[in-house]
Amino acid sequence: MITLVFIGFGVLFLAIGLTFTWVTASFVADAKRARGMVVELDWRTDHSSSSYRKHQNDDKPMAYPVVTFTPAGGPERTFRSTSGSNPPSYDRGEWVEVLYRADSPQDAKIDGFASLWLGPVIFSAFGLVFSGIGTGLAMSMRRR
Repeated sequence: MITLVFIGFGVLFLAIGLTFTWVTASFVADAKRARGMVVELDWRTDHSSSSYRKHQNDDKPMAYPVVTFTPAGGPERTFRSTSGSNPPSYDRGEWVEVLYRADSPQDAKIDGFASLWLGPVIFSAFGLVFSGIGTGLAMSMRRR
């Protein structure tokens, strides 16, 4: 029974990771590029994108870069990155590459590994690990 649980969770996490990978790859393929500037670091302890950390007592604030950029043919836009870190990945005044869809520039992202690929990599890795453990347990039990 435990092998099925491990394999089931593994397949679920792997499916989520591959879906996130496909969505991110589609976004990157269709995205326009612009140069943006980090105008502020928004220090937060309420990590909405990582709710599992909310309940930890040692929850340290993380810096979410706030970026201003001008999309082609449009007014200046400002957005807060969905990925934060401590220590900060970016400094105030730093220039960054911004990716955005022409039809919705408000949904922009910083062109960086953490903001684009960290989620898909984590889910896929957990999926592979859980599936591997479940498969290993199943093979071990089958040999007995």
